[in-house]
Amino acid sequence: MELPLHLAWSGLRAFDLGDEKLLLGMYRIVLLNGRYVDYTRYLDAALLVAHWPILRKMLGGGVRTAWEDRFTQLRPAAAA
Repeated sequence: MELPLHLAWSGLRAFDLGDEKLLLGMYRIVLLNGRYVDYTRYLDAALLVAHWPILRKMLGGGVRTAWEDRFTQLRPAAAA
């Protein structure tokens, strides 16, 4: 997967989604820098939910809270 310049303006732009570290890195970039159109194009709901326990630690509190408030399935079990 190759991200456009408006998302990944410096460094790595191409990601092998079979590599978990690269997948997490790409998702982090999209979550932090993306817009709605980017979320729907580059994120897969099942992968997002499956990797959220790790991703949430890679995001700032504002981004993490915004996603968990909007999508309750992303909230930690104790907070749900």
